Amino acid sequence: MHAGIPALVVTGPPASGKSTLAGVLARHLGAVLLDQDVVTGPLTAVVAGLLGTDDLDSTELANATRQARYETLLAVAADNLAQGRPVVLVAPFTDERRRPAAWQQLAARLADAGGHAVLVWLRLSPEQLLARMRGRAADRDRGKLVDMPGYLARVDLRPPEVEHLAVDASDDLATQARTILTSLS
Repeated sequence: MHAGIPALVVTGPPASGKSTLAGVLARHLGAVLLDQDVVTGPLTAVVAGLLGTDDLDSTELANATRQARYETLLAVAADNLAQGRPVVLVAPFTDERRRPAAWQQLAARLADAGGHAVLVWLRLSPEQLLARMRGRAADRDRGKLVDMPGYLARVDLRPPEVEHLAVDASDDLATQARTILTSLS
């Protein structure tokens, strides 16, 4: 068993089931669920309006909001950990997956609040990703589905370059959750 309160950092490609799995894990652990889109969505929408875009995937919007969105997410996580509450964070965490120094900084911040950070990577093949996006039929996926080859060329499906727990996103939710919860004990 790891020292510290669980602080699960759930990441993976779009449509991999991050939010759904995080909800299951949060219920099981009695944890606070912190989904970046939920925690920062209303303010991100305001910034998007100020920038004149409705594309939440636009580089301009991402560059203008990334630091503040992650800072908000981590501040809320640290506050909850300091109160003894486990947390489950959901976001792309692209920089933290790719740069060990960024992951170490995130993990240290959560550790300072009493948490033990575990990066959970939901892996999904391009074919599974396409099927999931078609199946969920979300507005945010419409542009991606129009040019799926172009989107697949841009999306990062590689596993993290830092220590992580890989979970097969094509497994059923119970199996995914069991894999993660077993690793915590």
